[in-house]
Amino acid sequence: MALYTSQPGVSKQIRLLEDELELEIFTRNGKHLTKVTPAGKQVLELAGEILNKVDGIKKISHDHKSPTQGTLSIATTHTQARYFLPDVVKGFIRKYPDVTLNMVQGSTSQITQAVAESDVDFTLVTEKLEPRNDLVFLPCYRYSRVVLVPRGHPLSRLAEVSLEDLAGYPLLTHVFNIDAAGGTTLGKAFEKRGLKPKIVFSAVNADVIKAYVRAGLGVAVVSNLAYSDDKDSDLVSIFVPHLFDSYLASLVVRKSSYFRGYMYDFIEALALHLTRPVVDEVMSLPSPEAQVEYFTKIDIPTY
Repeated sequence: MALYTSQPGVSKQIRLLEDELELEIFTRNGKHLTKVTPAGKQVLELAGEILNKVDGIKKISHDHKSPTQGTLSIATTHTQARYFLPDVVKGFIRKYPDVTLNMVQGSTSQITQAVAESDVDFTLVTEKLEPRNDLVFLPCYRYSRVVLVPRGHPLSRLAEVSLEDLAGYPLLTHVFNIDAAGGTTLGKAFEKRGLKPKIVFSAVNADVIKAYVRAGLGVAVVSNLAYSDDKDSDLVSIFVPHLFDSYLASLVVRKSSYFRGYMYDFIEALALHLTRPVVDEVMSLPSPEAQVEYFTKIDIPTY
């Protein structure tokens, strides 16, 4: 974040705040700040909520003065930005030509941090994350993995592909199949069957993975959203819902967010069940557990 001031000026303001509060917000090593103290974390969390409320007040003003003008920033992964969102964005821009739409791509940890720190309005994630009191998760849709092979590949001639069949080939997959422990969610499916897959290549970009399949370097396991009958006619998509769990795409927003009218419209265009009354009700729920319970009663669409 740019503060448009000098480092000594920032340090002085931090020290003045600590003197006023009579507590240390940061620990120090000489003149250098090293980390946030436990009390400092509480102060920063409350300060963040206050800043979000101030931002909400500004948005209320803009909503009344210019309801169809403003900005909307979204962070997501390559697959969602490349394959799912274009139609949603196209319809939104047609309806709100005076809203500037910004899209940021990154890893799940990067884009989650972006929404938590108010750098973006929404984050669309596809991995299961730990519940957080400062964030709200709005489930949007489910989708599956598919196996991609060149036409004429032996796997394309099988009535049903098994994990044993896949284990016999070099595998190409998404980077985001790597979990927090350093293993892969893909690998865990094989591990349950006592198999060891040979994952030879992983990438964020599904188009890159498909290029390597075309080069004959292996068999890909990717999102079904990444396959197009028209653009990928030289490849065969093998549906394998019996082998891997489906993904759940969720919109992540700050608990303290204020949504302008066009933001509600974008959310509903993304997921028809997320109407304004539904979003408002979920945002008012007291805990992440209550939010999860709420969506057990709603049918989440599958693509």
